[in-house]
This record gives sequence, structure tokens and C-alpha cells, in this order.
Amino acid sequence: MDQDHTPQDTRRCSAAHVEDRTPCAGPRDAVTVLDAVGGAVPGCERHGARMLASIHGARVEPGSVVGAATRVLTAAEGLVPFCWRAPTRLDAAV
Repeated sequence: MDQDHTPQDTRRCSAAHVEDRTPCAGPRDAVTVLDAVGGAVPGCERHGARMLASIHGARVEPGSVVGAATRVLTAAEGLVPFCWRAPTRLDAAV
């Protein structure tokens, strides 16, 4: 998960992709997204869902917000991978 060595905006969560300019939604540690090989990244609900939808084999675990992992999983199911590159109506609210 740590393949892009571009400096990250410290005002946004770690799950926010450098090309995705949307603001965080909620606490930056609402959930933790894990990739298939054990990499883990804390994220807000918006960027957690976007990351989950974009990484094959990823999963989400609870973070600091009760119920956020369930909401992130549900939101990710309606997103296309890398939705910030080709927005759809499904991701307008996420």
C-alpha cells in the first residue's frame, strides 16, 4: 500500500490518494483498510471506501468510529475503482 512516495497532505487521512482532491469525511482514523498482504492504513469514511473499492483483496476493520467499517464496506460496493478519475453518480455522495 505504500508504493507512492509522493508527500501526503497531513490535513487528510492516510487513505486519501494523492490524486483524489476530495476532503476527508469524519475522523482520519474512522476505519483501517488492509490490503491482501497485511499493509494497513487508517482512513476517514470517504477515503476508506474509495481505497477499499480500488484495491483488489482489501478489507476494512473498525477504527475510532462505531459503525464506520460497515458504512465504508457498503459505500465501497457502489464505487468503481479509482472513482476520482472517472466519477459516477454512485460515488457522488462518498
